[in-house]
Amino acid sequence: MNTPLLPDRMPPLALEAMDDAQREAAQALIAGPRKAVKGPFIPLLRSPALMDRVQRVGEYLRFDSSLPTRVSEFATLLVARHWTQQFEWCVHVPLALKAGTSPETIEALREGRRPTTMDADETLVHDFVGELLQHHGVSDATYARAVERFGERGVIDLTGLVGYFAMVSMVLNVAHTPPEEAPGVALLPAFPR
Repeated sequence: MNTPLLPDRMPPLALEAMDDAQREAAQALIAGPRKAVKGPFIPLLRSPALMDRVQRVGEYLRFDSSLPTRVSEFATLLVARHWTQQFEWCVHVPLALKAGTSPETIEALREGRRPTTMDADETLVHDFVGELLQHHGVSDATYARAVERFGERGVIDLTGLVGYFAMVSMVLNVAHTPPEEAPGVALLPAFPR
């Protein structure tokens, strides 16, 4: 059973409803690699200074980080699953597939299971992100494996990515932002409470 979609609390703002700061922040977002105000940036536009800073962090993490795309996209799916965040899930499943994550791995994540089809990097990222989200830190062993594989910069980029997508997921969940249509992407089921 999928999580029911709730009414959008913060729908897109019409251009004429925006104040000057909102218009400026929206135009900057549109001029960047995202090319539109969508997803978390719709509710974040209510605080244009925050949106501007958040989108710059996200731009780095999505498009310029030291991590391989496959690692970044896989980590993003783990955070989206943790927060049952439908928008991010629908956006990032196709990106993860394109980057090489197997459909079987993604389906196991969707169902809340530990995938048995992960490669070595995915296994390491699953362990790192799982520990960070559940225990608010990582063990010495997981930290050492991550530094050995990704270096200190990669560990910080991965930690930053988890924090960024956790914050974005919270914004989207509070705003009840609906997911984008993603043909062939099944929505996340709710975890039992």
